[in-house]
Amino acid sequence: MPTNLLVLSLLLAISFLFYGYNCLYSPKMATEFIRFGLTKSQRQGTGVLQILGALGILAGTIYPGIGLVAATGLSVLMLLGFGIRLKIRDSFVQSFPSFLMLVLNLWAAFLFYEFWMTPA
Repeated sequence: MPTNLLVLSLLLAISFLFYGYNCLYSPKMATEFIRFGLTKSQRQGTGVLQILGALGILAGTIYPGIGLVAATGLSVLMLLGFGIRLKIRDSFVQSFPSFLMLVLNLWAAFLFYEFWMTPA
């Protein structure tokens, strides 16, 4: 596995495990999701998807096809998150992290695909 993909995978997995856990248990995140106009079940679903995506990214270090699916799924999740931030007119500073995570997950998906399809 290329070093850049391994490092990116570890950073993404740690980030999404952290944010997924916070979606499920942090009162601050609960308040944020109310501000976004989302329900408790949508917040919990987001947290579960983030944790599953993080685990998929980690599994992708061994099985790149799983990493590809996980990174693509997290990209969709971040695209939706960025869209919500635009909809509620958050500032650039507030919106940037979701956009950055979208770009990083797209990059990871590309790298997983490339690694998966390259003959050994």
